[in-house]
This record gives sequence, C-alpha cells and structure tokens, in this order.
Amino acid sequence: MESVATENRSGSVLQAFIAWREKHLSQQQFLLVLSFFIGIITAFAAHFLRAFIAWIQSLLTAGFDITQANWLFLVYPIIGILLTALFIKYVVRDNISHGVTRILYAISRRQGHLKRHNCWSSLIASGITIGFGGSVGAESPIVLTGSAIGSNLGQLFHLDQRAMMILLGAGASGAVAGIFKAPIAGVVFTLEVLMIDLTMSSLLPLLVSSVTASVVTYMLSGMNSEFAFTLDSAFVIQRVPSSILLGIFCGFVSLYFVRTMNMCESVYRKIGGMYAKLALGGLSLSLLIYLFPPLYGEGYNTISLLLDGKSMTDWTRVMNNSLFYGSPKLLLVYLGMIMLAKSFASAATNGGGGCGGIFAPCLFLGCISGFTFSRFWNEYSLGVALPEKNYALLGMAGIMSGVMHAPMTSIFLIAELTGGYYLFVPLMIVSIISYLTIIVFEPNSIYATRLARRGLLVTHHKDNAALTLMSMDAILEKHDVCVPPDMKLGRFVLIIAREKANVFPVTDEGHHLLGVIDISRLRNVLFRQELYDSFTTGQLMEKPAAVLRVDDPVTVVMETMDRTHADTLPVVNNLGEFVGFVSRTKLYAMYRQVMVDYSEE
Repeated sequence: MESVATENRSGSVLQAFIAWREKHLSQQQFLLVLSFFIGIITAFAAHFLRAFIAWIQSLLTAGFDITQANWLFLVYPIIGILLTALFIKYVVRDNISHGVTRILYAISRRQGHLKRHNCWSSLIASGITIGFGGSVGAESPIVLTGSAIGSNLGQLFHLDQRAMMILLGAGASGAVAGIFKAPIAGVVFTLEVLMIDLTMSSLLPLLVSSVTASVVTYMLSGMNSEFAFTLDSAFVIQRVPSSILLGIFCGFVSLYFVRTMNMCESVYRKIGGMYAKLALGGLSLSLLIYLFPPLYGEGYNTISLLLDGKSMTDWTRVMNNSLFYGSPKLLLVYLGMIMLAKSFASAATNGGGGCGGIFAPCLFLGCISGFTFSRFWNEYSLGVALPEKNYALLGMAGIMSGVMHAPMTSIFLIAELTGGYYLFVPLMIVSIISYLTIIVFEPNSIYATRLARRGLLVTHHKDNAALTLMSMDAILEKHDVCVPPDMKLGRFVLIIAREKANVFPVTDEGHHLLGVIDISRLRNVLFRQELYDSFTTGQLMEKPAAVLRVDDPVTVVMETMDRTHADTLPVVNNLGEFVGFVSRTKLYAMYRQVMVDYSEE
C-alpha cells in the first residue's frame, strides 16, 4: 500500500510539473532544457563505459610477455561473450545488438520509442564484451544509450512524436560528442545517419546536447584529443592522385568489410541455440586474437601506435604478443592479414552473443588500411613519398565514410578526434571518393541494410520518409461485417442498407478471405427483387486486385495501389484471415497529415 501511495504521489508531482511547464515554457524551450541534461547524462555514461572497459583490460592483460603469443587470448574472448550472452538472456531479456540499427528502426516504426533498459543495458553488455577482448566498438552502444535517455525523457513528459524524434537525436549527438570529444561530429552524425529532415529550431537541441557532452567530457578526462597526432608533413598538391587512389582503395576495403560482415551475420542467425553460437563465435574470435593480438578489444592502442610512430621500430610494436614478433620484414603481410581478419572477428563477437558496434572497427581498419597503402607506396617508390601517419589518419575517414555511408561525419570526426584540421582537403577527397566507390555496389550503409531489405528504412527523401513513418495500423479500416459465400442476395441487400461500407469481404467459416463484393458494380441486380433468391454472395464476389498483409510496410501499400489502380484493398494476417481494408482515401489523408507534421516547425 505504501509503495502504491508513493507512486501516486510521484505521478501527481509529475502531472503538476507538466502542467506548470505547459503554462510557462514553450515546447522549444523545454526541449533545450532537456537537451542540456541529456548532454550531461550521456557524457557521464560514455566516461563510465570507457573506464569500465579500460579497468577490465588492464586487469586481464597486465604483465603479458610482449615477445610471444599468450594462450590467455584463447580464453578471455570466450568468457566475455559467455558472460554477455548470459547477462542479455537472463537480466535484459531483449535484443540489444546493433545499436544504431535499432535506433533507425525506432525512428521508422516506433516514432522514437526506445525501452527503458536501453539506458543502461548496452553499457554493461558492451563493457564486458570489449573488456574481455571482443573485437567491436563501444560507440554504437553508447549512441543507443544516449538515444534511449532522450526517448525515455520524452515519454516521461508526454511529448509528441516530433519532440521525441528530436530528443532521440539529441541523445545520439551527445553520445558521439561525449565519447569522442567531437561536438561537430556528434551533430553531423545525427543529421547524416539518423535524422530525416531538420529545421533550424530542431537543430538547436542537438547543438546544446553535443556541446554540453563535450564540455563535461573535457572536464572528466582532460583537454587532449582522443588520439595524439602531430602533423609532420603538410598536404601538398602533388599528393592529390595518391589521395584519390587511397579513397578508391578504402571504398573496396569498406565493401569487403560490409559484405563479409553481412555474410557472417547471416550464418550466425541460422544457428539455433545460444551455446552453439557461442561455440562458433567464441572459438573463432579467440583463435583470431591469438594469431593477431591487435584484434583484441577496440584496437585503439594500435591506432595510437600507427598515428604516433615515426620509424620501423615504432611500427613493429604492433606485432607484440604475436607469433610474428621480431619480424619487421613481415609487417605489411601481418597488417594485410589483420585487414582480412577484422570483419570476421567483429562478426564473431556479435554473432557469438557479444555486444558492440562498428565505429571502432571502422577506425581500426581504416588506420591500418591507410598506413598499409602509404607504406607499400613508399617501399616500392610509386611516386611522391607519402607520410604514413597522415595516410593512416586519412584511411580512418575513408573506411568510416564507406562503411557508414557518412562522408561528412567521417571528415569532422577524424579531424576532431585527432586534431588533424590541417588535413581537411585530403580528408574530404578520401572520404568522398570512398563513398562514391562503395555506393556503386552497396546503396545502403551497413546500419541500414537490414531495414532496407524489409522496406523499413527512413531516408532523407521526404516522400519515402513520410510513408515509412506511417504504419499499417494507422491506415487499416476494421470491417466487422463479413458475409459467407452462400448468403442469398436478398439478405445481403438488408446488410447493405444497414451498413455504410461500399466494399464487403466474403469469408469462409475460418474467416479466410475468399473474395470481395463492391456494391458499385452490382447496381444492375441490387434493385431487382426477382433476383434476390437466384444469386448468392459467392456468385457475386470478385477476386481482389491484390491482397495486402498486416506486416506490409506502407511503401508497399502505396506501390500496390499505384500498380493495381485499386481504390480499396483487403488486408489479411499471416494465416490468410481477413482483418480489414485499406482505402486510397484514408491512405492519402494520412500521408498528407504526416507530411504536414513532418515539415512544420
């Protein structure tokens, strides 16, 4: 009783606050206030996740002998994936993988609604996975966390759909800005990858959240960039051809990464049972990490080494703890094998039951790709000498642009992440060329591929985005009156007189759809009473131009209506049972309303 009373008091206080807010603050002002707090919370969440991962890794790998491979690399990843899988199955009890994809789905089908556990579950799961060696990144989980914080605040204060979408975007912006110390990249990521269409008024909450998260992160961890980078050789015009070639190279490496990831994930999806997936994923990951220790965790130590190294002595440290230790002549071969293995390691981590994203794998793979490209170029004297560290940085932008289909995000993120602002021109060249290369083969980013295959992807095209935001439930017209095929015309006329509908479904005893009757086509018999006992509804029914299913996206509904020129189409469930009609009139009315809500300030 006491808990119920406390809950009632809390509800009363909340209702009172909502009433006060509606009286004294406009929705735009309230969104700015909420975005400020979202920025603070996401920054602390990002700081916690980074510290949690670092603590686990230092605890597990302290004292390793760098001159030889360590057998514990065969054990840690399996333990990490197992702990994560058990945590998700028995504590979370929900799918929390592929954070950004889940956000895109929330935008396209749930109007910005994310579950409460997403505010913390991804932090714990990804921390365990990466800390024990999972070859994924912490950024997608923290983006999901930030978006969930924004979404749940919107739900708490009963905000409308547009406000919910803005807060979800503010959470994502704050998360990227907080974990990378990159406020501009945080906003650009939300605009380029997540959001549909934003006006200036809805852009301000993203800026507030992003800047707030960055400032809090600077306070917590200092003013240094995420990766130390010093420009030793300024960009010169003679390096434009090599930058273009690097962009093409990154585009094909991105294509390999995306295709391999999708292939591996499809394999893991077909495996039944948690422990079977763990066996395949855990063993694969452990073996790969044992052979190539840089695959352990996010790989940020390898990135720092390649960006800060100046000689072969520095670069060969990437081979520490491996079977290749002490073999500098095999450096390019070693890095090439890591490039091939990274996608398998990342897929094994998530497919086996772990939790993580592809931000860090993109940065890791990009850094190695750029370094390998420039080192190969210099060793074989293919042209003007290239500074390896500069091209390692450019490769990070190229792979991120190709895999995520986000050239603007990659340009600003890499510049902010490393302080490499003097390389803006080559960053733009490599990012754009990589993006143009991969879209020839992959029209959607790795995040969006699953949704695009199901027709659930929200795009920056307003018409398609508006249709995607609509749901079948919103346009479905329930029809309580179904007629059997043996009903006489006379009795059917009485039903027509009583009902307002113009189209009636004909169903069998199991409620399965047999056909439809459009009364506008029966005028020649409806008013001839002498025919009332001569015809049955089964004789009068027609086969519909098409039959829709309850899980069809509205984009499919629109395409079907345009193709068949039908004004009304029946809808059935997966068992073939009739559930209602979709009319062109209601579809267009709903579409116009969504376009108005979607575009207005």
